[in-house]
Order: sequence, then structure tokens, then C-alpha cells
Amino acid sequence: FASNLPPYFKDRLAENYFFILAVLFEPQVSRARIMYTKFYTILGIVDDTFDRYASPPEASSLQNSLERWAPDHTMDQQPDYLKFVLHFILDTYEEFERELKPEGKPYSVKANIEELKKVVKANFDLAKWAHAAHVPRFEEYMEVGEVEVAVYAALAAICMCMGDMATKEAYEWLKSKPKLAKFISAKCRLMNDIYGYEDDMSRGYVPNAVNCYMKQYGVTKQEAIRKLHEMVEDVDKAINEELLTTMGVSRLLLKASMGMAKMIAICYNGYEGFTRPEGKTKEYISLMLVDQIRL
Repeated sequence: FASNLPPYFKDRLAENYFFILAVLFEPQVSRARIMYTKFYTILGIVDDTFDRYASPPEASSLQNSLERWAPDHTMDQQPDYLKFVLHFILDTYEEFERELKPEGKPYSVKANIEELKKVVKANFDLAKWAHAAHVPRFEEYMEVGEVEVAVYAALAAICMCMGDMATKEAYEWLKSKPKLAKFISAKCRLMNDIYGYEDDMSRGYVPNAVNCYMKQYGVTKQEAIRKLHEMVEDVDKAINEELLTTMGVSRLLLKASMGMAKMIAICYNGYEGFTRPEGKTKEYISLMLVDQIRL
């Protein structure tokens, strides 16, 4: 699997697997962890391609092709790396379908594909803003940015990977855009932009929650970051409330949602632990997956 990744992709397979342990840690769900790691690798490739690598025409062709789930009329004219990315994603989902076919729940893969398409569209919209050096209104940015962090798609992927969670009721709940998923999305977006701000600015990437808040409310960077931290605190309270009060949803799905919130807290614990895994993240991975536990 790793040998098929595009050459520019940041190799984060170990990081993906580590963070997923916050969501799926039981020994009996090893297959789900492997599938989920592959899904998160796709998210990373999509993010790298739109965020850092593709030109506007290339980004448009990839978005159109993934929306169609087949190459669009301009894909033949695109560079080889873009064709590779498209076919890598399509081939990985074909692998998911083959793996899950015996379970008789074809809608689980289809539901995840539809959520992935929304993530791709959000990545494309952010890329257009970035190429135009456009800083939108804070609310407009958050509406797109919360989709781009892929919490809904990730929860749909958990359902897909975990056969006993892949019920039509679970997908209907996700399609209803529940408050719990929205609050987790907001937490991820805000923390990503707070701790990834300097990296964004170092490469001239201006659509960021900090910049949007600064521009809209005429405040300094420090004040904007302070306000965003306050929003994260409010969102954490809202997540806890939703976890305690949400009814009619599988406890397994709620447990996975809680694990995702934990994963975000670990990833952005005073730093950007995914893009810059050196330091704490590397130490955590060694402690969890490499170093033996002394008895």
C-alpha cells in the first residue's frame, strides 16, 4: 500500500495508525484499523494535492473527476501525478468494496464515497480562496472549513469499517448533520488553524480562521487566537453535552465520536502534531507502538 503513494505525499502512515488508536483500539477490530488507516491516508493525499501541489486547472479536474467517480474530459491532459492520485483513490475504494462485499452492506461504501466527495469539494473551495489570496468572512470560512476537516466522512468511514455499526440508521443520523459531529468539526477546524497558522502564513496560505477573524473584527493576531481558544472551550462543553444527551444512536458510534474528539485533542496539544510530528507525536508513537511495556 505504502509503495503506491504519490511521491510528494507526506508519509504519515504511522501517524495515521497512531491517531486512529484513539477511536479503534480494541484487539478484535484490527481489520477496521487497517481500513481506517487507508481511508485517512486518502484524506491526507487529497489535502496535500489541493492544499500544496495542484494548480487551479489540475485541482478543478480532480474535483470534477472525483465528483463523477470517473476521469473527466480534461484528465487525459493532466500530469501523470494527478492521474495517479485519482486512480489510487478509486482503486482503494474498490478494495474496500471487495473486502466488505461478503457482509452484504454495499450502501456503507457508497455512503462514505458521498461524504468524501463533500470533503473534496471543500478542499477545492479552500484552494480557490488560497490561489486568489482571498480571506472570506469568518462564518463563511467555517462553513467550508468544517467540512474540509472531514469529521462527517471519518464517522461514515468508521461505520463502513465496523460492520456492526454500518446500519442505515447510523448513516441517516450522519446525513442529518447532527450537532455532535458539527461541534467536533468546529473543534478540529479551530485547533488546526490556531496551531497551523504560522505554517500557513509561511507559504502564503491566507484562508485561515485566525486571518478571517482578524479581518472581520479588526483585531490583532493575538486577540483573534485568544477568541478562537474561547470558542474551542465552548465547543468542548457542547460536545460533552451532546455525548450525554444524544438518543437513538448506537453507543458504539457515540463512543467513536468521543474517540475522535480525543484524537483531535492529542493531535493539537499545543502544537500541530500531524503536519509536524517531530517531538511529542513521535514520542507518543514510540511509547505506544515501539517501546516494550515493562511489567
